[in-house]
Amino acid sequence: MPELLISNYDKTPRIDVSSAAGDCVSGWSRIEDRLRKDVVNSGSARTVMVVECYPGVNVSELSQMLKAGLSPSCVYHVAEAMLSPVEVGRLTAPFAGGEDPVFGYVTDLAMPDFFNEQRLSEMRAEIETIHAGLVLLIGCGARLIHPGDILIYADLARWEAQLRFRRDESSNLGMENHSTPAALQYKHAFFIDWRVADRWKASMIQNWDYLLDSHRAESPKLVTGEALRFGLRQAVRRPFRVVPFFDPAPWGGQWMRESFDLDAGSRNFGWCFDCVPEENSLLLGFDGELVEIPSLDVVLSHPQDLLGEAVHAMFGAEFPIRFDLLDTMGGGNLSFQVHPLVDYIKEHFGMSYTQDESYYIIDAEDDGFVYLGLKEDVDPEAMISDLIEAEAGGAEFPVDRHACRWPARKHDHFLIPAGTVHCSGANSMVLEISATPYIFTFKMWDWGRLGLDGKPRHVHMEHGLANIQWDRREQWVRNELINALEPVASGDEWREESTGLHSSEFIETRRHWFTGKVHHHTLGGVNVLNLVQGREAIVESPDGAFEPFVIHFAETFIVPAAVGDYTIRPHGDAIGTECATLKASVRI
Repeated sequence: MPELLISNYDKTPRIDVSSAAGDCVSGWSRIEDRLRKDVVNSGSARTVMVVECYPGVNVSELSQMLKAGLSPSCVYHVAEAMLSPVEVGRLTAPFAGGEDPVFGYVTDLAMPDFFNEQRLSEMRAEIETIHAGLVLLIGCGARLIHPGDILIYADLARWEAQLRFRRDESSNLGMENHSTPAALQYKHAFFIDWRVADRWKASMIQNWDYLLDSHRAESPKLVTGEALRFGLRQAVRRPFRVVPFFDPAPWGGQWMRESFDLDAGSRNFGWCFDCVPEENSLLLGFDGELVEIPSLDVVLSHPQDLLGEAVHAMFGAEFPIRFDLLDTMGGGNLSFQVHPLVDYIKEHFGMSYTQDESYYIIDAEDDGFVYLGLKEDVDPEAMISDLIEAEAGGAEFPVDRHACRWPARKHDHFLIPAGTVHCSGANSMVLEISATPYIFTFKMWDWGRLGLDGKPRHVHMEHGLANIQWDRREQWVRNELINALEPVASGDEWREESTGLHSSEFIETRRHWFTGKVHHHTLGGVNVLNLVQGREAIVESPDGAFEPFVIHFAETFIVPAAVGDYTIRPHGDAIGTECATLKASVRI
């Protein structure tokens, strides 16, 4: 393994929010005290408290705690008004992907579709007959029954929801399937539950009286809606990082474990998702209390400030750029794969754009490599035959007979437009920059290995073969996709290069080398950057609009469109050395 730059990589980045004492309370006893006072201060004989929940929140546990602490006169679990699990299964079947273990179709269902309207009406009528005491409504969709005199939103990041699937602790929306394999629960959530819940959540963020951080049952946090919304507004006016999460992989390596001081008990770490706002968390600090929320809440609440007007018009309230790290150092090859073309992903999966991407090499052994594109003399029929035979258990797929293998060195940049066959090889540390539809990888060959669960990994040959662009061959790849560098500008202490992505992709990447201060501007669109060389740098506002923000080697950070001007320069031990950032933005 190359000599490691041991990073001071921050695994728990936070945004400290200017707030008053009491804006956030922690622990069930203090939370219950706060809510009891609100009930008393309401001055009403009857108070309706609505606790709306994101899918994956442990509603039963939450209900028990609130009943014990608040002694409501009656409690309504909104799940009792839902369609039966069998009916929900029929409702969601067109989007669930049938027997396909990975893919479904993005739903257009809404939260009310999951409920029996007659039962909702009965619950509403029952509540109107109650004239005194505390009425507690709880669950996903609780606000369908009553808007709430006190509205609490129990929130949860998608990554934590996934972990609960893995621990058999959670079912899909309206289902009773906690023992279903986690991969199938994830698929159902990706295409159905989270789409429904995010649209429902976005409609009420401005009405929350409180947000309940329900990530850790032993340390719940309750923050006022006003303080939470103020924190979200602060987030889109400064650079910030989301909370990275790490996961092992069948091909995973050891670089991140050693560089980032990760858990020594895990066999490897293949992934670091350090900018996937749909799934990451965001940590907000309120007067000494740290509140974890889904970073998606920033996207849903302030899409134009975060993304910029033009990007928001293109993608809606979705964050279109993803950065993650792939560690194969001391590990194995990724699968031989291809991503879907735009028309294909729209027709088959209901996505509006596809997973174009690139590999930026931040470290590699001398034998590091990438498969990218096809040999000039490739015979499509022969390659298809070899793939099918290998998948059927015959001879291994002779990848070097059909695909181009390129050496991968530190700071190389390989562009991968959809439809191009590719595979990162062993002994590389890759910064993957891509569009956000991040599960649409069509594996065609996986080296005959098993997944972490001891079972064969799923191969989607039919999808893959339908998307291969057979004219993406060696000479074209060399000219178009490998280190497509163009000088852009330079100064006394910096130089800027365009490194891609390919003209068919909507993401533009720029690399800045610098020993002094570099001036940047968001130009009306969101910027995503990673410090790809140098131990530490500092991001500053020329007019003091935000507090100086320190970043470290291999960290990804977001600069919202609303920030406008900002500068980056070496900091700390990196002063006097050459640093480099890679910046991605949407071509407008």
